This record gives sequence, C-alpha cells and structure tokens, in this order.
Amino acid sequence: MPKQPLFAGLVIDELGRAAESSLIGSEPCYVVDDAGFRRHIPAEQIDRAVLAQMADMMKGSEDLLSEQAAKMMGQDDPFSKAIIEQQLKNIDKQFDALMQTGIPEDMRAYLGMMGFKVIINYHGEIVRVEQPGASGNEEGDE
Repeated sequence: MPKQPLFAGLVIDELGRAAESSLIGSEPCYVVDDAGFRRHIPAEQIDRAVLAQMADMMKGSEDLLSEQAAKMMGQDDPFSKAIIEQQLKNIDKQFDALMQTGIPEDMRAYLGMMGFKVIINYHGEIVRVEQPGASGNEEGDE
C-alpha cells in the first residue's frame, strides 16, 4: 500500500482548497477542512472512484489509444499495439498495481500542471474530476 494517497496534491474541496494528505495508522487519507473540523477521508475510496471514471472514459477506445501510445513510444508495430491494447482492456488489473505502487511525484506534478483536479465534498464524495482534453464531460463548459 502506498504511503500517501494516489492523487496527493491533486484533490481539492468544493471551495477550491487543497486537501491535505495524512496517515491514520498505515491508511493514507485526504484531509478536508469542514469549518475548522479536519475530516479524514480514506484515500482508497476516492482514488478507486477516480480510476474507475478514467477506465470508463477509455472503454471502447482501446484500439485508438493503443495506436497513439505505440506511436508516442516509437513502437509503431502491430505487436506493440496489440500488447498495449490488451493492457488497456485489462486496465482494472493495471489500476490494482498502481494502487500498490502509487503515482510517482513527477507524474503527479505533471498532472497538476496540465490542470488535472479531483473535487470532493467533505463527505469524501467526488463532485467532479477535471481532466484536460476531456471532451464535454462537465456541466457549464462553454
């Protein structure tokens, strides 16, 4: 289990304040300020919900995503594309491994610079996930 929440530094509350990261025993948590009361929300429930949303966005586009990923890696051959596509189809297993290892600090920093944010309420429910380049998945986008 990672020593910090998967999306540490990328989770904010509904008022735009960053959620802190903390541990309760060995369990990583996000800490949200609720009018002075610090609510500790188990990170796994939020992290898995965000990963599930990402998986839903990828469903049905595995072939296109694998083709683009193979091109970006310079491995634009049918075998590499097939391997990547298979990994994307089994994305749940990849997410389980990610939950164990965590996201590297530089990758989280990159996600933050690109505008990735997870907005939660003080109950630990995801209000929305802001992902750069995500097409029309938010209300009020104009």
